[in-house]
Amino acid sequence: MILDLFRLDGRIALVTGATRGLGQAMAVGLAEAGADIVTVSRRNDCDEIRSLVEAAGRRFWSFTADLGSAADRVGLIDRITGTTGRIDILVNNAGITHRHRPEVYPLSDWNALLEVHLTAAFDLCQQVAPGMLQRGRGKIVNIGSVMTYQGGFNIPAYAAAKHALAGLTKSLANAWSSQGINVNGICPGYFETTLSDALQDDPVRGPQILDRIPCGRWGQPEELAGTVVFLASDAANYLHGSMVDVDGGWLAR
Repeated sequence: MILDLFRLDGRIALVTGATRGLGQAMAVGLAEAGADIVTVSRRNDCDEIRSLVEAAGRRFWSFTADLGSAADRVGLIDRITGTTGRIDILVNNAGITHRHRPEVYPLSDWNALLEVHLTAAFDLCQQVAPGMLQRGRGKIVNIGSVMTYQGGFNIPAYAAAKHALAGLTKSLANAWSSQGINVNGICPGYFETTLSDALQDDPVRGPQILDRIPCGRWGQPEELAGTVVFLASDAANYLHGSMVDVDGGWLAR
């Protein structure tokens, strides 16, 4: 049955940045499809996501690490799999944001943002790959943005990181697709989350953004769940190196 291809029963998914917003919605979607969930966060503020995952009948583990710290990432996947046994699905979602005009953008903010969005994603991909390669299967989903294709305003580091993440996704797919690992990405548009409150409430940018979205509204976080479940499932076994846009038509305009 076709619906059986979307089931994730018995699989273990690591979702970074899953304590709130888009990451939380994707983690809950994976749990509802049958996966047990692992998350990593700087602060062990996982009560809400834990309760949502357990309400779906799935197991939940949380680990504390600052993904922006190379030292914190050393041996992180070994530490996780020492408890969970393995990781079948990796969703690189963790992110930070800094907004400055390019001519005054602090290099420290540039470095910090690329460390989280790009370097940490590659690091975790490298760390999960040996186990996936040994088993001959695995799913990696990198979370990009519509800024994977565009430049935005006053976000040069973010735009650069998301462009680079798409290239990384395609490069890893070329390397690992023949060995059973699917590497793909999702490019969300504008979604209603606590992190986007200031932008939604901005009297100038808020209406400008809304007016440019063809479907006429911002997305709801749970509207990413179906896409991540698809990419993590056997239904996407022939999908490699793709970036899937979920943006209300933003990029079509």
